[in-house]
Amino acid sequence: MAERKLFKSSKFQEVNAAIKKDGAAIFVDKEGHENLIIDNPYAIRYIHSYAEDSPFFLGLAQGKLLGTKCGPCNYVFATPRGNCQFCGEPTTWVDLPLRGRVHTWTTCHFGGEAFLKETPYNLAMIEFDGANSVLLARLKDCKEEEIYVGMPVEARFNPKPQYSITDVWFVPADTDSPKARRK
Repeated sequence: MAERKLFKSSKFQEVNAAIKKDGAAIFVDKEGHENLIIDNPYAIRYIHSYAEDSPFFLGLAQGKLLGTKCGPCNYVFATPRGNCQFCGEPTTWVDLPLRGRVHTWTTCHFGGEAFLKETPYNLAMIEFDGANSVLLARLKDCKEEEIYVGMPVEARFNPKPQYSITDVWFVPADTDSPKARRK
């Protein structure tokens, strides 16, 4: 294995350039501590089965939001589950509305690889009429300062589904007229 050259600096831009060039550098912080920083790319192929949650992801590909309902408890889960968390009985699939409201939200200034191009991005817990729990999803097409608890939102779906939770996101709802369900 080739030995990496180490460049030492307190300026992050210089350190970043050295990392790109040599794969490693030492960043000296304001307290004078030397911090080794290395470039270590990581990739993995991951084969995953959604098993009993498959209908949820297949529904997203069809422009539908599916939740589950417990018959005995009459509880509707916006984040589907195969069995009721209260009584343990199996649940059944139900359609959720494509419109909801912001229950709470946050702006993420750091994100994983899938969200790097969108960072910063907004995540919101969406509540729906007829559902007893909320769904976590991205909130797009609005600025952080425009978001508020109770804000009406509507679902949008990826026209080229990846069979992932990122296939659905929400945008502020046009409360005057229904919009197309796909962008």
